[in-house]
Amino acid sequence: METNNETQRHEFILLGLSSDWDTQVSLFVLFLLMYLVTVLGNFLIIVLIRLDSRLHTPMYFFLTNLSLVDASYATSIVPQLLAHFLATHKAIPFLSCAAQLFFSLGLGGIEFLLLAVMAYDRYVAVCDPLRYSVIMHAGLCTRLVITSWVSGFINSLVHTAITFQLPMCTNKYIDHIACETLAIVRLACVDTSSNKIAIMVSSIVLLMTPFFLVLLSYIQIISTILKIQSTEGRWKAFHTCASHLTMVVLCYGMAIFTYIQPHSSPSVLQEKLMSLFYAILTPMLNPMIYSLRNKEVKGAWQKLLGKFSGFASKLAT
Repeated sequence: METNNETQRHEFILLGLSSDWDTQVSLFVLFLLMYLVTVLGNFLIIVLIRLDSRLHTPMYFFLTNLSLVDASYATSIVPQLLAHFLATHKAIPFLSCAAQLFFSLGLGGIEFLLLAVMAYDRYVAVCDPLRYSVIMHAGLCTRLVITSWVSGFINSLVHTAITFQLPMCTNKYIDHIACETLAIVRLACVDTSSNKIAIMVSSIVLLMTPFFLVLLSYIQIISTILKIQSTEGRWKAFHTCASHLTMVVLCYGMAIFTYIQPHSSPSVLQEKLMSLFYAILTPMLNPMIYSLRNKEVKGAWQKLLGKFSGFASKLAT
């Protein structure tokens, strides 16, 4: 019994989305397909940008990192979620839970920061196009990306350490699809006010601060676009920002709607849906948005497919 109790103290049970077996099997098939599309789509975007020299620009350098973050974020949550759909004992070891929280929280923060960096890139491209190559030089782009990655993971490390130092008492059931900060904090049998304050501060630093930077960038961009005389010129300027703006609305919109609500906190269902949104839907839509709404990416796809068709024809003959 002592050994069993020791094991119980070193694992959590994730309650997930449903306890109905048929529902779990259906969700397994659905999320597996979505996960495969997510990983394949983001991998192809990264490969395409690497192979086509026309896409070796700051915007696509940032997009490469965004695709890597999206694929990694999905991988930090979805495989474990899929495994639990088919398992009767939905346990996750203590260390695995801590690792999942660290990577998912870190990658989520990095995504918001990268979107702010990409907004600045679009601001320079539209508002100061003649000096774009001078301002957005390789050194600055690299520093911006490194800062985003380091900041995201430092924030995640602090949050993970603070969260898992809380005494969890005897409750080991996490009412969530993954190890998420608020879900774990709810297991604590001590006052968690300081943790909730830390979560709020983190939300301001890694969500609202980048959001306001994005907002300021787009205010300047819209102001510049409205000064353009020709309709064609306005449309061309707006089109350079359309894909990024779509991703901004998806990512920031959902987070702000869920967490920044006056006099209320997100329900357990809202937290689960938000995790699914960021783990599956957003990473899956990212390559689609940049492929369907971007002429340069579509042109690169056509060029790559043309080369592949020519190579296949030579092999056939």
